[in-house]
Amino acid sequence: MACEQVIDGPSRRTEPISLRTPLALLLVSLGVIVAVWWWLATPITLARAPIDPAEKVQCVSYAPFRGEQSPLNAWTHIEADQIEQDLRQLKEITDCVRTYSMENGLDQVPAIAARIGGMKVLQGIWLSSNRAKNLDQAALAVRLSKDFPGVITSIIVGNEVLLRGEMTTQDLVSIIRSVKAQVSVPVTYADVWEFWLKNREVYDAVDFVTIHILPYWEDFPVKAKFAAAHVEAIRERMAVAFPGKEILIGETGWPSEGRMREGALPSRTNQARVVSEILSLAKAQKFRVNLIESYDQPWKRKLEGTVGGYWGLYDSVRRNLKYPPGQPISNFPYWKWYMGAGLGLCVLVFAVALITLRRRPWTPRFSAWLGVAISATTAGSLLGIGVDKMYYESYGIGGWLHWGALLLAGILSPIFCAQAMVIGRSLPTFLDLLGPREGRKWSKLTAVLCLTLAVTAVIAAQTALAFVFDPRYHDFPYASLTMAVVPFALLLTLNRPQIGQRPIAEAVFAGVLALSAVYVLFNEGRDNWQSLWTCAMYLLFALTLWRARAEQIQE
Repeated sequence: MACEQVIDGPSRRTEPISLRTPLALLLVSLGVIVAVWWWLATPITLARAPIDPAEKVQCVSYAPFRGEQSPLNAWTHIEADQIEQDLRQLKEITDCVRTYSMENGLDQVPAIAARIGGMKVLQGIWLSSNRAKNLDQAALAVRLSKDFPGVITSIIVGNEVLLRGEMTTQDLVSIIRSVKAQVSVPVTYADVWEFWLKNREVYDAVDFVTIHILPYWEDFPVKAKFAAAHVEAIRERMAVAFPGKEILIGETGWPSEGRMREGALPSRTNQARVVSEILSLAKAQKFRVNLIESYDQPWKRKLEGTVGGYWGLYDSVRRNLKYPPGQPISNFPYWKWYMGAGLGLCVLVFAVALITLRRRPWTPRFSAWLGVAISATTAGSLLGIGVDKMYYESYGIGGWLHWGALLLAGILSPIFCAQAMVIGRSLPTFLDLLGPREGRKWSKLTAVLCLTLAVTAVIAAQTALAFVFDPRYHDFPYASLTMAVVPFALLLTLNRPQIGQRPIAEAVFAGVLALSAVYVLFNEGRDNWQSLWTCAMYLLFALTLWRARAEQIQE
């Protein structure tokens, strides 16, 4: 008769359910996870490989910084051996590099390119509001162009200095004319295309026009599938606006990681597609193009968020080409590992629920097992994405702790919520962990669930407010957040307490999340599925916290 005992609450048994139910649901969950990863990992097919072994890339932007190296630190100096390693590797895919500065050891690039042989340099001069430094840099560039006349094919006097507002147009024109009078190679200036239209007098001072066209960063972001067409349309517009001089596309490309901007999605496949289509277009239309950039640059993440560090054709750690010729291109090259980890987590969630029942004298209702299955399937499907995002989006110790904590919450939530679902335990409130000692009904399960809930609430609120007040460079935590929130919502739905008051802390978090979600939905636009997904989780979590009650039925 022990098996017929029940407890009060939504999960008490109405009629016995055999072991076949959880096993059948487990098999369905595992099948869904396999299907999801088979779909996610499907490689794309391109008419032209991004890196064609039969034809080199015209030119690529080059910065040598690796790991913690950064031009933001004045003391950073790159040794010649490191630069030579890079240039010899780049020689396999291109005969031209564009530099932006001569600081931090970059003044060695022309000499190393000459020693390697066959490598040309578009020599950049970094201009800023420091007039004395600008003159020194210009003088150094003039000397290098005379020392390496067969290597430096042109000089780019300034990069987006007008965009940054660090120089006036008159001062820029003055230094361009000064450099031009001292060298025998063509001289230009580089900026986003709109700033050429706003500062037409620069056109008269240069030998050719160097424009930046970055579809992802446009004021109205362009989807990857339209990026090449956008580049061509802008190039044609600039050719009409500035007739008689060559138009060099000095920067164009696409990021492989980072947050969406409206419909513009950074991804490996999108980067490969955009690069392939732009290079094909340049060949067909016979115009010059420089890709940004050769290697991923981690230091840019301090200025531009995750997306800033992933524009390279090579990754920054292993220095491997992202798209080796002849190999399939997938957004998740390690998808088999991700799928395996997800399957393991799914099995673990079911196993914890079954082991818990070995010590319990009742059988859960089907709805409880269905909640376990949904939680396990969701977590198992998204675990790989969460791990992938944590790897690419974590920057510095703070970033690893931040995203690691949310991912850990996403792993623990389905495990312990499954345990609570099958034994009829409800979702705890913050008062169960942090309230007055005499009012607590403490247990290990309550403590770990409450701590997981608190971590999820704090990080969710922090990210939501970031999207409200400083949205441009923040990443959407849709995968890990979903892993954590869905089990909480299911647990409260299945085992919601019937009495008690709404805790103030939960109500405040619910209000912050709901209001932020509404704002973000309008601000990010309907084409941004990362935003839509994340906001849906904010709203679901807000509803879950709002429905919480301090009085709970526990053992």
